[in-house]
Amino acid sequence: MAFIKRLGWYLVGLSIGIIFLSIFLKKKSEETGTEFCYFPNCRVLKDIRSKSFSIEGAPDTLYTYEQLDSLTKDILKNGEIDFKSSDTKTAPCKTYLIFSDGKERSIRIKNCPEKAFLERL
Repeated sequence: MAFIKRLGWYLVGLSIGIIFLSIFLKKKSEETGTEFCYFPNCRVLKDIRSKSFSIEGAPDTLYTYEQLDSLTKDILKNGEIDFKSSDTKTAPCKTYLIFSDGKERSIRIKNCPEKAFLERL
């Protein structure tokens, strides 16, 4: 009976600690803008956002520079990477095809170690 009682108290303390930790980490991530990315899609998008980004190599489109900039920022924040159509084996720069949420718009980005380049809209 003593083991069951100790196990119960252990689980109560563990659950209180997990609740406290989740509240603390959520508040900290909101204040500092920290993201916890563990999935490949999130990790690649975060890596691209952390680098300097060049849209000057993009082909002429109907978008103005400001519209193009806001469009790429939105896709890099909420987009989904199509890993099957992306070229992730080349070195040093990998090429990713990123779709917006509704798969209406897509961009192709060349992700180099120092900088990311917009190749195609």
